[in-house]
Amino acid sequence: MKKIAVHFGAGNIGRGFIGWLLVQAGYQVVFADVDEKIVEAINTQGEYEVILANEEQERFMIEGVQAVNSSKEVERLAKYISEAKIVTTAVGPTVLPRVAEVIAKGIELRVGSAEYLTVIACENMIGGSEILQAAVLPLLTVEAKEYAKKFVAFPNSAVDRIVPNQNHENLLTVTVEPFYEWVVEEPLNEENAPEIAGLNYVPDLTPYIERKLFTVNTGHAVTAYFGHMRNIKSIEDAIHNEKVLFIVRSALEETGALLEKKFQFSHHEHQAYIDKIIERFKNPYVSDYVTRVGRSPIRKIGENDRFIQPARQFVEAFNETPKALAIAIAAAMKFEEPTDEEACALQKAIKEQGLDQTIEQYTGLKPYTKLFEKIRTSYHELV
Repeated sequence: MKKIAVHFGAGNIGRGFIGWLLVQAGYQVVFADVDEKIVEAINTQGEYEVILANEEQERFMIEGVQAVNSSKEVERLAKYISEAKIVTTAVGPTVLPRVAEVIAKGIELRVGSAEYLTVIACENMIGGSEILQAAVLPLLTVEAKEYAKKFVAFPNSAVDRIVPNQNHENLLTVTVEPFYEWVVEEPLNEENAPEIAGLNYVPDLTPYIERKLFTVNTGHAVTAYFGHMRNIKSIEDAIHNEKVLFIVRSALEETGALLEKKFQFSHHEHQAYIDKIIERFKNPYVSDYVTRVGRSPIRKIGENDRFIQPARQFVEAFNETPKALAIAIAAAMKFEEPTDEEACALQKAIKEQGLDQTIEQYTGLKPYTKLFEKIRTSYHELV
């Protein structure tokens, strides 16, 4: 009998990254999703194709998968969780707390067994598994809490793989870049941690999470917002624009200086990492629309995300204001995209409440701080 893995989120990252690695590791993967079409397609086909975004266009068939509708088949999903060795998520930071209830139901069904469960949130956020754990534990009975304390681990994770915007004849086919990184902090029950090729356990996850978030995510977003300001359609074309590349490198020099000081990264090695990230943005096979990469600007300028978090830490580390990051935040606040709900809400707030109140509301920065002032000045200077 195969080991069971439940993965929340049957989107491109779920199928093309986490789900793929779980299948390769010998797990019977059960995808949980609210999209009826994807759930039906997975159950009908039982397999899907992953294409690597490189010149060779290598293709892999991921077989023996199934899916459950997480909103309509809660009891069935909880049963799968009760039998699983590992539960993973790739649903997005805002959706993450919503999966807590069914995970709690699954843990309740495990009470009395001595089987270990590892729950890993594979999201673009700091402390995703901790946040999920904090949402799950209050839903458990006293008995289930005791069980969870002994047998359920929620190690945090850092994930990195670019999935371009794409359309395929088959709904389930997904294209992903060849590069990927999945780093997970060593759980307390280390001897029971799942062994998955491509998953690397580390004693301290923070350097990996912040290196990825403050380089890949920050750089991608800066490319998108400045590309959008210059009416450039794709990330590939934007990063080949000299002015866009200059501001991207400038922002990553600031986040890099912070990371090198904070985690004692080698300057030479981190510069090589920045170069590798920029080359990934230039990959024509993973190029995406700047409007898609720039979507959800409110989340991206939030106080715990890719701009404000490194900018604040930069101020604390060097007692000076990061100029490029401040300009990037201002560019994000100028992002106008009618198809994006957050972009529309942000522009409405600036128009109705004024720039100062909007900066404070969405970034958490206080007026008259140097970083706040630099963002405001940059906003008015950007054209």
